[in-house]
Amino acid sequence: MMLDEVLKANKEFVKDFKATKMSHIPQKKLAIVTCMDTRLTCFLEPALGIGRGDAKIIKNAGNSAADRDVIRSVAVAIHALGVEEVMVIGHYDCGMANVDPEKLEANMKARGVDEEVLSGVDLKEWIGAIDGEEENVREVVDKLNESPFIPDDVPIHGLIIDLYDGKLKVLVEG
Repeated sequence: MMLDEVLKANKEFVKDFKATKMSHIPQKKLAIVTCMDTRLTCFLEPALGIGRGDAKIIKNAGNSAADRDVIRSVAVAIHALGVEEVMVIGHYDCGMANVDPEKLEANMKARGVDEEVLSGVDLKEWIGAIDGEEENVREVVDKLNESPFIPDDVPIHGLIIDLYDGKLKVLVEG
């Protein structure tokens, strides 16, 4: 079971870990909205020069702002935690750009999700499926800029990273 592996790894980690007290305030006054793609783990932060404690990292499927949680998290980072700049960072080859809503629905039904629940939902919209990675980054930047909870003086940048060579491309300079 994966839990057993995680607990074993944690025991090893704690043995050599040098505990230090750190602030919950992001030291670089930066918030990043990005994707939950596993290929970004231990990749995105070093590619940006971001270390532990430097930035608030907000992750979800497809770095979407389809629900209120992303805007809420960015607003909290700004108003309660001192964030002064936001970066929306997508990536090429995003799984959310290739979602098959019919296959997803079939998988959900097979796992016991009630058909009545599914009949009232546009799954593509609900999961935040995207039509294109660059277009999605621009849309998320626009949604953040349009939110009444995000101050106009906070720059919102849009970038995209290549998962294979690590290069960043600026799509929107806030």
